[in-house]
Amino acid sequence: MKKVFYLKTCDTCKRIIKTLLLPSEFVFQEIKEEAISSKQLEELRELSGSYEALFSRRAKLYKAMGLKDAVLSEADYKDYILQHYTFIKRPIVVVEEQIFIGNSKNTVEAASKAIHE
Repeated sequence: MKKVFYLKTCDTCKRIIKTLLLPSEFVFQEIKEEAISSKQLEELRELSGSYEALFSRRAKLYKAMGLKDAVLSEADYKDYILQHYTFIKRPIVVVEEQIFIGNSKNTVEAASKAIHE
């Protein structure tokens, strides 16, 4: 699978996608327009190792809902991601069996290397 999960209103996502120079075989899924399904989330969890790795603590709802003071389980992370797109870290780039989550410089560089090998 070669896929990118992103948010079109996110300037960081747009910048990273532009930087990666993705080949045409990549499929793009805009997570606000097409929510991540339970099956897709399970596949992403298998690649990443946990739902927590996919969860964004930068989401405004995270603080608004008081989640920063709560102890969350893997099931909680899964449920919140499925409830609202803002809880998923983005962008997520999947290159075959490799997953690259978020926007750190090292993550983007690793994704670029995997894409252009």
